[in-house]
Amino acid sequence: MNYQIPKGTQDILPGESERWQYIEQKARQLCERYNYREIRTPMFEQTELFARGVGDTTDIVQKEMYTFKDHGGRSITLRPEGTAAVVRSYVENKMHGWAEQPQKLYYTGPMFRYERPQSGRMRQFVQFGIEAIGCEDPAIDVEVMALAMDFYREFGLNNVKLVINSLGDQSSRKAHRDALVRHFEPSIDEFCSDCKERLETNPLRILDCKQDSDHPLMADAPSILDYLNDESREYFETVKSQLDSLGIPYEVDPGLVRGLDYYNSTAFEIMLEGEGFGAISTLSGGGRYNGLVEDIGGPQAPGIGFALSIERLLMALDAQGIELPIEHKLDAYVVVMGDVAKQKAVQVVHHLRKDGYRVEMDYLNKKMKGQFKAADRLGASYTIVIGEDEVNAGTVNVKNMHSGEQKTVGFEEISNTIESSL
Repeated sequence: MNYQIPKGTQDILPGESERWQYIEQKARQLCERYNYREIRTPMFEQTELFARGVGDTTDIVQKEMYTFKDHGGRSITLRPEGTAAVVRSYVENKMHGWAEQPQKLYYTGPMFRYERPQSGRMRQFVQFGIEAIGCEDPAIDVEVMALAMDFYREFGLNNVKLVINSLGDQSSRKAHRDALVRHFEPSIDEFCSDCKERLETNPLRILDCKQDSDHPLMADAPSILDYLNDESREYFETVKSQLDSLGIPYEVDPGLVRGLDYYNSTAFEIMLEGEGFGAISTLSGGGRYNGLVEDIGGPQAPGIGFALSIERLLMALDAQGIELPIEHKLDAYVVVMGDVAKQKAVQVVHHLRKDGYRVEMDYLNKKMKGQFKAADRLGASYTIVIGEDEVNAGTVNVKNMHSGEQKTVGFEEISNTIESSL
């Protein structure tokens, strides 16, 4: 039987995995500058957490979750997104009682959604995200968006655009909901079955429908911005003013609703403009989720965050021809001649690695010429030649592969010789 990788997943092989490591390292460094600390949650949770946190009416909960019964008969789901699990941990570990508030957290790891695999969409994908929980202040909204924009600037992406909207507070959303029902209800039979259901459960989701996105009623649907109460409008104006003060350009899109039920107030997406990236232009998105902590059993603690797909970042980098500054080169390659020399070479390699050098040697008994080719292919800065004569003399030949200069040094001098030249 020929075993194959499951549909919608990928193997990240050596040569490619270094790009992922570089991105993850940059993300951690950026979070340190903004004083966000890492949190790690399980890859699976109780199904009810996502049904309650993400929302029963979302496509994620209704169609895309990997859900199964464990041996105890409990319903378990592989996490489809990161926020609900982070909030669950925040509540369960009583982080709302910690001295430092708001809690500023980041995470990275695999998520799982059963959807049609396509460019930029996988069934197992890796998200990086941040959450700031315990504060309702426009300044923290702006900080989150600034961090998201800085993330893409770290990699030199051009044509990155911030799009924002306000979904309002509870009273604003109710007024908008009623207006949407009045707008769509007379012609709802012209929409897909999902939208017909959404009209009753969450009409805001109709605006996010891909199947009916070209319906004429979509273009002139009531805007949430026309239904914001004074408090929500003032909050949104402050967010925009602070973005202006930081020189962060943005566009206001009243149709931006995001795909998860927990969002309210500030919502945003970061998009990549230009050709060569495919039909899906959104790189990341996020927003406020005031009320989610309470829904999951915690105290009143407003929050905001965003998440991005590392796969989509890599696609964007490729689309713009941006190469990450990654080098996989050896400090030294030990060339071995004969069995006696091999025993000594094993010791030399071990000690050089303990001294902090990246070192390799031949394990396939290649001829000397083949070993030098391997050293060159691996980008070794130095070769260290050890034969029976060198073992007897207590010396080795160290060759600088860039300049061609060679030195004969004692075994105890190898490390210092390399260090003085690297």
